Amino acid sequence: QVQLAVPGGGLVQAGGSLKLSCAAFGTFHQINIMAWYRQAPGNQRELVASITSDETTNYSGSLKERFTIPRDGAKYTVLLQMNSLKPEDPAMYYCNTGVQEYSYDLMYDTIWGQGTQVTVSS
Repeated sequence: QVQLAVPGGGLVQAGGSLKLSCAAFGTFHQINIMAWYRQAPGNQRELVASITSDETTNYSGSLKERFTIPRDGAKYTVLLQMNSLKPEDPAMYYCNTGVQEYSYDLMYDTIWGQGTQVTVSS
């Protein structure tokens, strides 16, 4: 079974930077993608950034200019580096991954981590 540890989050001033971390741990065969989503009150959950097992990254719209999703050493640990934070960035941020638990599994299971709150002060 796979779990996602998501420390980080917190309060930062507008224009500042914040880094979130997501680590997948447990017993599994492989992970094909790790991603960050966010959800602000009253809004739908939206993709922020993702990275696949072949290191292909994808970003939502203009966030690519300010956010990056690097790995943090370990293969199944990713960061979300957020720079130049704006008043529209506060939200609950969630880590998400696609996991193949056993090598014979045909499907990847979607696993969500607990959300971590990001608040931006003006």
